[in-house]
Amino acid sequence: MTGSPRDGAAAGWRRLDRRTLGVTAIVMAGVAVSAGTPVAIGTRSLWILPAAVLLVGAGVLVEYVRWRHTRFRCTAERLEIEFRFAVHTRKSLSRERIRNVDLTANPLHRLFGVAALSIGTGEHETRVTLSPLARVDAEALRAELLHRLREPSTSDGLLAAFDRRWVRYAPVSFVAPTLGLAAFGTLFKVADWFGAGGGLLKWLLDLFGDLPLAVSILLLLALAMVVGVAGAVGLFAEMWANYRLDREPGGTLRVRRGLLTTRSITVEERRLRGVELVEPLGARLAGAARVDAIATGMRGDDDKTESKTLLPAAPRAKAHEVAARIAGEPVAAARLVPHPVAARGRRLRWALVTVLVPVLVLLLLGALLTDVLLVLGGVLAVVALPVAVPLALDAYRALGHGLCGRYLVTRAGSVRRSTAVLTRDGVIGWTVKQSVFQRRRGLATFTATTAAGSGAYAVLDADAGEGLQFAADAVPGVLTPFLEPSVPAEALRT
Repeated sequence: MTGSPRDGAAAGWRRLDRRTLGVTAIVMAGVAVSAGTPVAIGTRSLWILPAAVLLVGAGVLVEYVRWRHTRFRCTAERLEIEFRFAVHTRKSLSRERIRNVDLTANPLHRLFGVAALSIGTGEHETRVTLSPLARVDAEALRAELLHRLREPSTSDGLLAAFDRRWVRYAPVSFVAPTLGLAAFGTLFKVADWFGAGGGLLKWLLDLFGDLPLAVSILLLLALAMVVGVAGAVGLFAEMWANYRLDREPGGTLRVRRGLLTTRSITVEERRLRGVELVEPLGARLAGAARVDAIATGMRGDDDKTESKTLLPAAPRAKAHEVAARIAGEPVAAARLVPHPVAARGRRLRWALVTVLVPVLVLLLLGALLTDVLLVLGGVLAVVALPVAVPLALDAYRALGHGLCGRYLVTRAGSVRRSTAVLTRDGVIGWTVKQSVFQRRRGLATFTATTAAGSGAYAVLDADAGEGLQFAADAVPGVLTPFLEPSVPAEALRT
């Protein structure tokens, strides 16, 4: 691989975009300013200026070495990336093994007109990034790596696009309270660094005048929720603004999204083994659901919610429509077999145990240590028990499984209800589990094993006989050796 630049160009070798030096200079300047300003104010010394210049210069120099000595090329069979300096490293990916090619451009990348191209094979630690490339070159290389010899079909084109009304589902997610409490926690942590944590709490409580302490705490929690809602709306807008889902010629699904940082995520349909309709409790109460991909090559580092999501929280009817268009069948309308009443009892018992165990522990510790724990135990029992029972009943009503064309469907969950729509030919095996308690009630759990998605999708607490027949019908031949042959009627008469 040695020779003149002309030889390298003739061999198809290409370089990263030179504008990476400008990007690095601005990033390092930002680091220098953010880190150096507090030091300069505290020490009142000007020595920090040459140190900041040295930091920026060193960062740009390191980036120049990386840019100058990195090159890549794409052949008919492989993608090759090479770095030659003090150490010679070379990565080579078979194009046939490439599962996804994603583009990301943060605000600074967009300012310079470049993007980062991430190529993955779906295997752990087998992912390379070309950063940055000119935006046009990154798009062209993405298309080249994912090119498939297939004529465009009538189903190619736009499947879904962003609707501003979807933002209303952001406040009902679990992100809102998490962000609100995290914001207050961060505020108190920073105040504590300066020894002002207690003073900050007193100042916040004094804002409510002579109100009782309990009321003041509730108002602070309400304020945290307001902050959390604002944060959740902003986060949703940043992640999903400008969203669109396209089916591209060549057999790929492409998701583009992002307000400040733009992202482009590609899923090959030949790697797709189904879809999953996810309905967190808040979104479900608001009539919303999202659609995730069940695909090979999206496990490990790629198995992140935002990476596998094909449709964000949207009206349930829209989610069903998108799932049907991706699957090619109206899978969301499949009639599911309900599970036996014994499954309801198991959920109720688990819910009661989940609540009563911490309550009893608090009561026991309260009797031994302090009355405060007794109060906490009583409050937990009063608040949690009325919530646990409805959730258990709701979880029972969610249970179901069935077949729809070339798909098997299984549904479960209450706080996070999930409907997995899995191709039957994507199931490589079944795991049947039956505990002592399940056996006494004629129940069993059947888990479909697949090389895609989470790797396993369970039919929880189904009737043992009916579930066994379902598994055998869903994937003929897999369970046949374990099924007991039926006895002919003539043999029974004799």
